[in-house]
Amino acid sequence: MEKKNNLILDKSFDFALRIIHIYKLMIKQNEYVLSKQLLRSGTSISANVEEGVSAHSTKDFVARMIIALKEARETRYWLRLIQYGKFIEEDFPTYIKESEDVIHILTAIINTTKKRLSIPLKIYFIFFTLFAQHFIQNKIQ
Repeated sequence: MEKKNNLILDKSFDFALRIIHIYKLMIKQNEYVLSKQLLRSGTSISANVEEGVSAHSTKDFVARMIIALKEARETRYWLRLIQYGKFIEEDFPTYIKESEDVIHILTAIINTTKKRLSIPLKIYFIFFTLFAQHFIQNKIQ
């Protein structure tokens, strides 16, 4: 995988690969319904993050991250169900921890971006004007 130095892109992509691994194990056990649900939600996280990174607006970015967050929560649900249903022997606490890590990162991204959206443009303009004035004054002296 080409590294893009983006934590959530890398983490969600690696997590999707691990979900594919579980899916393959479940197919070997002839479990097709839950495995397909897990595969769909677990790989959708990374796909939505990827789309969000190339969003055409900040609101579109937030919307994609929210969808990715919902998919991460759904994936955590399927992992827990598969674990407690004892469909396969696998290190589910590790997978569940990874899903929770993704959930925490996505939640932080969404909250931070929403806070930035709520600051009126006027404040940015005032800050920029003060910064420019300060920079020009120091440059002249």
